[in-house]
Amino acid sequence: MNQTITERPLIAHVIYSFGVGGLENGLVNLINNIPKEKYCHAIICLKASTDFSKRLQRDDVAIYELNKKEGHDLASFVRMYRLLRKIQPTIVHTRNLAAIEYQIPALLAGIKRRVHGEHGWDVFDPDGTQKKYQRLRRMMGLIIQRFIPLSGHLERYLIEKAKIPTSKVQRICNGVDTQTFFPAKGVNRSEHVLPFQLNENPVIIGAVGRMHGVKDQITLVNAFIKLCEQFPELKKSVRLVIIGDGPLRNEALELLNQHELTDFSWLPGERDDIAELMRSFDIFVLPSKAEGISNTILEAMATGLPVIATRVGGNPELVINDVTGRLVEKENAIEMANALSDYVTDKQKRLTHGENGLKRIQQEFSLNIMVEHYLSVYDYLAD
Repeated sequence: MNQTITERPLIAHVIYSFGVGGLENGLVNLINNIPKEKYCHAIICLKASTDFSKRLQRDDVAIYELNKKEGHDLASFVRMYRLLRKIQPTIVHTRNLAAIEYQIPALLAGIKRRVHGEHGWDVFDPDGTQKKYQRLRRMMGLIIQRFIPLSGHLERYLIEKAKIPTSKVQRICNGVDTQTFFPAKGVNRSEHVLPFQLNENPVIIGAVGRMHGVKDQITLVNAFIKLCEQFPELKKSVRLVIIGDGPLRNEALELLNQHELTDFSWLPGERDDIAELMRSFDIFVLPSKAEGISNTILEAMATGLPVIATRVGGNPELVINDVTGRLVEKENAIEMANALSDYVTDKQKRLTHGENGLKRIQQEFSLNIMVEHYLSVYDYLAD
């Protein structure tokens, strides 16, 4: 870092890894939109970084990798301590349960200002019922000055279950980059974006996210299968697109192949053109078993899409049932298939609910509001 950068307060953001994901996307949006003259930033990855870091629009962000081993890697705590002693951040901001214990080396390194964000539930505690993790947060609350949950559900968990003092908890919702995510506005979808023949103008059912257990894209695949089985007349007019990679992708592909739906679906893995792909969707689905505040729901709403989401975590705070989308029970492929059928057969409902969601984004979930709230926390602690 050059002399000018080090004269500004440094915020060290500690995350598990810097790959494709809602947490990471929110962090990129935050760093890109905080005024350069206010703070400089470092991102410390407990594991490693990926090409996702190229989304950062600033050249003054240092990225460090601790290459943490699986399980309790005590050496990674030592590496964190030494790194923090070296870079001397003004604020350490850890995110999610995987990173919270690294507030201890921050304390030992003499970093006096500590923030922790709760962005969503972890795969090993998807509903927040594990007592040991409640106790861990309560213990860490003794040395953390501010907890930032992204949803009311997480806020209540911290106060009621983890017993964090209300004065230490400040909820901040994610904002959406509406310069990147915006409606298609009637532009014809290109066959260069989706691999389908679009001359018949099929209804595109889309999902975006890591394909691992808690995201539960298998329920969406099963709902699509049931939709095609129960309403065979719709089979030619619908297509399924799931963007993302992970252990569930092969399972999903095999299910679709077994039901002879490979030609009616597209699962390309990770992509770097998410916004453009979303503008080719007609319906967005988030089938998760657990969520905090979903960035992809917000991005879908900003794109003018109706959203079908499971009734978990912060989803009901974003999706207004029968106004901006539909809420269904988790792991219920039949209910999800019925919701899909309603939207597939009713274009006006799709358009109306999509427009309602877009208005909600414009009024309540702007990036400017999110950045102002984070700055209020950082400025208070750094003062």
